[in-house]
Formats: sequence, C-alpha cells, structure tokens
Amino acid sequence: MMVKSNKKRGLFLGVCASLIILAGCGNNDEVAEDASSASSTVESAEMASSTTESAEVVTTASISNDPEDIITGLSAEGAWIHAITDDVTLTEDILVSGTFYDGGEESGDVYRKLALYAQDEDRNVTDEFTLTAPMMTVESPNFRIQNGTFVGDVVVSAEGFELADSTIEGNVTFDSQELMDSAKLEEGTITGETTVAE
Repeated sequence: MMVKSNKKRGLFLGVCASLIILAGCGNNDEVAEDASSASSTVESAEMASSTTESAEVVTTASISNDPEDIITGLSAEGAWIHAITDDVTLTEDILVSGTFYDGGEESGDVYRKLALYAQDEDRNVTDEFTLTAPMMTVESPNFRIQNGTFVGDVVVSAEGFELADSTIEGNVTFDSQELMDSAKLEEGTITGETTVAE
C-alpha cells in the first residue's frame, strides 16, 4: 500500500513540475508571476491529501500523448494549453474549439496554446515534437502553435492564429481575408500553400 501511495505522489509531483514549466510558456510579461503562483499552488497541494485540491492543480493544463486526450484537450471541454511529450500520430481530424484565457484565468487575455516541445527550468527548449493528423480546424481565438511541427492541413476559422517557432507541413486555409490579416505567421514556417477560402 505504501509503495502505491509513493508512486501516486511521485506521479502527481511530476505533473505539477510540468505545469510549472508550462506556466512559463505564456505570451506576456506576467509569466513570472503566474509561475510563482503556480509554484505556491503546487506546494499547497503537496501538503494536502484531498483529491479535490489535486484536481484543481491538474486542470490548469492538459499534458498527454494519448490520441483521445489530445482530441479532448483541444476541444471546448479541454484546457487553455495542451502539451505533448513525444511524437504523436492521430487518424482523425482535430477540432480546436472554445474560448480560453491565458493561464486558465478569465481575468487573462483570450489565448490558447498547443505546446509541441519540452523545456528546462530556465525555459530553454530542449526537445521538439511532431503532431500528425489529417486536418486541424481552428475555431478558438488567439490559438498559438508553439515550437515543434504539425503535419497536416489547417483550416483557420478564428482570429489571432499564431505560429511561434513552429512548422506546419501542409496547407493553411483561412475562412476570410480578415482572419488571415489577424494571423501572426512570421515566426513560423508553412511548407504548403497559405490561402483564403473561396
């Protein structure tokens, strides 16, 4: 019984450490405060044995390589950030939907992120991953793909789409010129065509 408890606690601490690292992946200067706050939350959770408090910490981000978890994590029922920790191939399309906020707090900016990388404690990127799917449709505003590579076509139906040191190996189609104009693509690479739907 003690071994199982220690394993569960070790897994929980590992997830919490990952959350702290991912907290540093925000898109503004308030990240240091968010990371500090996340650290305090984790320390409090370590001292608590309640599963409710543990669940509150874990729901701030979604980290999984399981195809079903990725589909759910990027859906309207998912989290403001989804991260993978290895290359993953999906056989079905991805729908990125719902409105989310930086850090998972409604007081933050409207923001959503797909993290395709790992980083060290100094926020240096240590590894990048590839997510493959037939197609990704983006309906979440201010959706950012950070580092790594998405292999497949992307349809953008929301404003503020962004590539940050990331690559799309496929075509990107925007539903309108206004959506294309609101996108930030200069820090990324698109190997296929970038067009506006007719």
